[in-house]
Amino acid sequence: MIGILLITHGTLGEALLQNACHILNKRPPLLAQLGVAAQDDPLDILPLAQCCLRQVDGGAGALVMTDIFGATPANVAMKLLEPGKVAGVSGLSLPMLLRALTYRDKDLETIVTKAVSGARDGALDMQKDI
Repeated sequence: MIGILLITHGTLGEALLQNACHILNKRPPLLAQLGVAAQDDPLDILPLAQCCLRQVDGGAGALVMTDIFGATPANVAMKLLEPGKVAGVSGLSLPMLLRALTYRDKDLETIVTKAVSGARDGALDMQKDI
């Protein structure tokens, strides 16, 4: 099973994690989050992120998900990436997280593709697309 680590601004990751648990009616294993506050030093966050990554990686690899590419959480996540072992996606949303959780028994490449499509497919113009 692919582990999942959320690295986000503030408490966004915790809120997404709680909502996913509510929807799935359970807390999925190998899932963690790390919130980055405005006053946090990225150099201090990296060792925490590495520790969280070790906790979620059960040997099959891990997916690091972050909210905004180019911001501190994503910059920390970029330092964790390792081809074939640790992948990363940005633009984290609840549909993206749910899709990733659904396909985490597949390989790393598949979970990345499914997560990104979950985010894209989860964005709809409710007046035109329904």
